[in-house]
Parts: sequence; C-alpha cells; structure tokens
Amino acid sequence: MANDDETVEITPGTPQFAKMVFKLNDAVTDDNLAVLNYNGNELTQIQDGVYAQPAFVNDNFNLFFVITQLIEEDWIIAFSKATIENDSEITDLSEPIPTGEGLNKLGEVSPDDANNLLQYFNTLSDANRGEWRLLQ
Repeated sequence: MANDDETVEITPGTPQFAKMVFKLNDAVTDDNLAVLNYNGNELTQIQDGVYAQPAFVNDNFNLFFVITQLIEEDWIIAFSKATIENDSEITDLSEPIPTGEGLNKLGEVSPDDANNLLQYFNTLSDANRGEWRLLQ
C-alpha cells in the first residue's frame, strides 16, 4: 500500500487502476450499513462478516459488491461475479476481485455505469467513509 503521505493519481481503465482497492475507514455495522447501499439496492449479509449487493446486472455481465475484511483487519469493497440461474436466483459468487479491476471490466461493457460506480466511491471518499489504496 502507498504511504499515507503519498498521493498518486491513477486513471480508471488502466492496468495500474486494476490494482486499486477501496478500503472502508470503519467496520461495517448495522448502524452504518445503509450508507453503503448503491442505486436503490441494499447490502445483505450472506455469511458472517460478508455483505453483498448488486452493482451492475444485465444478461451478459454482472458485478456484485462484496464487502468484507479481505486484507488483514481492513474492510474492503471488492467485486464478485455471480452465477445467476432461473433469471434471478444467485447460486454462486466468484472469488473477490479488486475494486479497480471490477470497474475496469465494467468500463469495457458499460462506461456510463462504470462512471456512476466511480462517483459512488468518490462520494464515500468525500464523506470520509473510505479511501482508495494501491495493492502492492
């Protein structure tokens, strides 16, 4: 991870951005869960300490938020791809992928939706709820 006093500009869509994760400043609790909801969807606890919600779903591509402690004690918002059967039944989620990698993949499919998601993360950052970190 970058030093706290180091600010580096990394552009979405680049290989370097694929190595970025969004780290929450606080643990996810019942009290702050609703602030993390996106686009009218609600985070659902799918197992102890793991929360998920749809970020983008169409017939050919989907991304789900997965929020959990992925790196030591840090709560990370990552993405996962879902296996969807019978049009709406989620039967499996892939291993989490870094936040930046998920946004890059979405940008290839739907740049407007990727920009909306990026704005969601920027809003969380502006509200001091989290920050971008570079995986080393």
